[in-house]
Amino acid sequence: MTKKKRKAYAAAGVDVDLGNKLKRRIQSLVRQTHGPQVLGKIGGFGGLFHANFGTMREPVLVASIDGVGTKLKIAFAMNKHDTVGADLVNHCVNDIAVLGARPLFFLDYIGCEKLEPRVFDQLIRGFSRACRAAKCALIGGETAQMPAMYRKGEYDLAGCIVGVVDRRKIINGRKIKPGDVILGLPSNGLHTNGYSLARKVLPRSRKIHTELLHVHKNYQPMLAKVPNGMIKGLAHITGGGLVDNLPRVLPKNCNALIDTKSWRVPQIFKTIQQNGSVNRREMYQVFNMGIGMVAVVSALDAKRAMSILRAKRIGRIERGNGKTQLIF
Repeated sequence: MTKKKRKAYAAAGVDVDLGNKLKRRIQSLVRQTHGPQVLGKIGGFGGLFHANFGTMREPVLVASIDGVGTKLKIAFAMNKHDTVGADLVNHCVNDIAVLGARPLFFLDYIGCEKLEPRVFDQLIRGFSRACRAAKCALIGGETAQMPAMYRKGEYDLAGCIVGVVDRRKIINGRKIKPGDVILGLPSNGLHTNGYSLARKVLPRSRKIHTELLHVHKNYQPMLAKVPNGMIKGLAHITGGGLVDNLPRVLPKNCNALIDTKSWRVPQIFKTIQQNGSVNRREMYQVFNMGIGMVAVVSALDAKRAMSILRAKRIGRIERGNGKTQLIF
């Protein structure tokens, strides 16, 4: 491609030279997430990862993909972008952690109207920080400049993660039975769900927006401390809330009975409900309501699991048809 054509492409809204320059600038941030299992140089056509699973008898790869949703609108308003980068990584890590998996590597996608160096740098810093904390390698990504697709100054994010779990240690909920105890791990705010409604009903202030940008919590390190076999089922409380996410891990003959008075619901959710005149059940179907992860354990293991996870006892398993029942 000639220099003249490159300038024409930039005039059309896609600056290839700027993109290449920014990719060179962020190499150190990406490299900080790499261990000896990452092979090859940064910026290749594909990321290389040497899979060495040590003592695992039957390693099973676990993959997931997700986005951040309209929480990005808050990042745009606050001109703060590192937190949503971390949100994306942590959301993906949690989605595979519920199966008992630990993360191996992560790939990101950024679609934008135009590459802004400061914004791009903040996003990668967020990815890098969260990947390092999760012991997960950032091995690739795609950045697409699409001026006809996005509003000025806006972008979208998506992330793909791959992890691994020993087949005999997969957590799938099959052993859940009536009498088991439901534990709730506290969230760090809204995490990455319910922002379309929250933005509609909450006042626009720096204080509110700062709270809405609290980073999605990564539960995997804490879950990894629990002895193998103690946790029967895990549910990441994302879109669908407690109402729709718990049934994803329940046997068909079991219901999850949730006592909504067993934990303190953070004020931000109460404000959303009041300002939006939202039905109580709908709140628990849209938001996490202060519970970001749910673990199901036997009654005998409940006390020990609560101590390890710093969790609250929020319900129990009863005979039923695979649904969540809320007690108000």
